[in-house]
Amino acid sequence: MAHRRELDSVKIIEQCQVSPPPNSVPSTTLPLTFFDIPWFFCNSIQRIFFYEFPHPTHHFLQEALPILKHSLSLSLQHFFPFASNLIVPPQLHLSHIRYLHGDSLSFTVAESTADFNLLTSDSPQDVQNWHPLVPTLPSARVEQDGIRVMPLMAIQVTLFPNSGFSICLTFNHLAGDGKSLHHFIKFWASLCNARGEFTSIEASLSLPSHERDKVKDPKGLKFIYFQELEHFESKSMEFAGLVRDVSTNKLRFTLVLSLEQVEKLKKWVSLKCASNDSGLLHISTFVVACSIIWVCMIRSEEKRAICFSEECDELCHLVFLADCRDRPEFSLPSTYFGNCLTAYIVAIKRNELVGEDGIVAAANAIGKEIRYLKSDPLRNAETLMSDYRELGKPGKSVLVIAGSPKLGVYQTDFGWGKPKKCEAAHIESSGSISLSDCRDEKGGIEVGLALERTHMNKFCNILEKELYNINKS
Repeated sequence: MAHRRELDSVKIIEQCQVSPPPNSVPSTTLPLTFFDIPWFFCNSIQRIFFYEFPHPTHHFLQEALPILKHSLSLSLQHFFPFASNLIVPPQLHLSHIRYLHGDSLSFTVAESTADFNLLTSDSPQDVQNWHPLVPTLPSARVEQDGIRVMPLMAIQVTLFPNSGFSICLTFNHLAGDGKSLHHFIKFWASLCNARGEFTSIEASLSLPSHERDKVKDPKGLKFIYFQELEHFESKSMEFAGLVRDVSTNKLRFTLVLSLEQVEKLKKWVSLKCASNDSGLLHISTFVVACSIIWVCMIRSEEKRAICFSEECDELCHLVFLADCRDRPEFSLPSTYFGNCLTAYIVAIKRNELVGEDGIVAAANAIGKEIRYLKSDPLRNAETLMSDYRELGKPGKSVLVIAGSPKLGVYQTDFGWGKPKKCEAAHIESSGSISLSDCRDEKGGIEVGLALERTHMNKFCNILEKELYNINKS
């Protein structure tokens, strides 16, 4: 039943559950694969979309909301794991995803008086500005024999009267990766755009594949990973985030690297490699964007102008993920629903990154890892969990890359145009930066960051100088 209350500057208009249409999904259990298990103790992932909607509240509630909810229900018929629960028995290796008739996800509708234009700006803003827009996953419940039942997704739609609205999805990474999430939300958006008339667009939609038995595990990683999990308390493990900083004294901002800047950066790195005879293995938008951001991040962290030997020898780490769906070793369809990511850890000494050729050194190191991906996507996979555990120790320098420009987040149109802004809201507490396609320029890239003000100012100054020098050379 709809009800209203005040909460952190938003007014809750409705809280309900949305489920697939009655009798459309049979009771189903899905096993966890070795791709899923490393995300077991990951904090919730939060993806937020903002859309312009210059209409009053009553118009949204009467015209837009019913279509959003109806198309969501139809989408959950095919993407039912998001309406399911994770079942975690005391014996972790028996964990699985379970859908029972009547299962649903939490759906909240709220109204906010916040400044929509500020919230969707690329300029720095307090990270807490978005907190009221982000739903929290319902708490796990404990069944008989100590079995935990954990919901996998919650959604909140927040209206900014006469300005716009946001859709924020909070979900457990065990249910699926970024490609699965964006397959789902684009499917939902397409149905909403078609006003729920599935038959009119059926031919243009791709359905998810839930055939997890097709995931090959040539190295026995599922057994290895569950063995690792048995030894650790969930409260002490953060496999996916590696670094957890719950500081709220941060500013969120978005950097846009234009196509022209990206191309100049690629050319500059190529010329540097040629002159240094370093033989760069792989130059791409991803490589050069990660390289310049990582180097500027490390340089902006420097406490002193002089780099003492102990500091110089410290290893700095960059973690990125790669989709394995198209790998011949696994032969999985592009529509496979679940996790299908392999992780790569790049390690470089601090003195190399802060040195004159830091960007080239970073690009070479990232390029080498990408070459390994092409030859052996599961290279060093046996030690992934222990590697993550080591990186999670205090004092480690770790930067995690979340998202990908290939996900096409700005192609998500619910019928009111492409998003005004789309971001990974959780980066403020995960030691991450996010990458996405650019809203206003094909080939550009958006970089989402959350840093304390002093760090942000140093970072932006260093980045601006680097881009200026590259442009001049």
